Amino acid sequence: MQGNEQQAYDRGITIFSPDGRLYQVEYAREAVKRGTASVGVRTADGVVLAADRHARSPLIERDSIEKIHEIDDHVGVASAGHVADARQLIDVARRQAQVNRLRYDEPASVESLTKEVTDYIQQYTQTGGARPFGVALLVAGIEDGEPRLFETDPSGTPYEWQAVAIGGSREDIQTHLEDEYTDEMDLEGGVELALRALASVNEDGLDATGVDIATIDVETQQFSKLPEDDIAERLAEFELGGDE
Repeated sequence: MQGNEQQAYDRGITIFSPDGRLYQVEYAREAVKRGTASVGVRTADGVVLAADRHARSPLIERDSIEKIHEIDDHVGVASAGHVADARQLIDVARRQAQVNRLRYDEPASVESLTKEVTDYIQQYTQTGGARPFGVALLVAGIEDGEPRLFETDPSGTPYEWQAVAIGGSREDIQTHLEDEYTDEMDLEGGVELALRALASVNEDGLDATGVDIATIDVETQQFSKLPEDDIAERLAEFELGGDE
């Protein structure tokens, strides 16, 4: 399709092109690719989220850059893409988690939370006067004693994964995950794989201040972020740190 013909369809979110494409949704996916990478790894005894949160400028306060968020005691989310869009979707997930506890006196399942978020995302692919969310999320948690890991897409489609990357350099990171992942690995092995996957596309190595890591283990079913000192120890142990 030539430029002028494409413009007739890419200005309206509710209009399919003759070849069945929603251009605004495709553009939203491009926005995700412009974000720094996040990785999720499901292991035998839990699930790991890791995210590259390096600052664009040395003047930015590192603590103001947050890519991994707690949704409920047993669920966490990592994002890639527009941060403001991610915040809105995280609020949707948190509200639904609270509603489930108040209404049913039990935690929401990871799958149902993911579908609530993707249903919300999907509404913005067929509503006039709005645009799709330029962000992808990894939703990770424990459900019925089993680790679960989902990806949300700007189209509103949920996918379940054993290991997955979103954001910049996704294809290269995904290749690393496919080569190195085994479903027998434990939580510590999942942390190592996630860090190595992020490092595989970072020629300068990783910095503990520029990486977020969270785990949720099957035994405690508690979301837990790794302190910066623990991340630094692992980077040194795995020889993934940048030059001093």
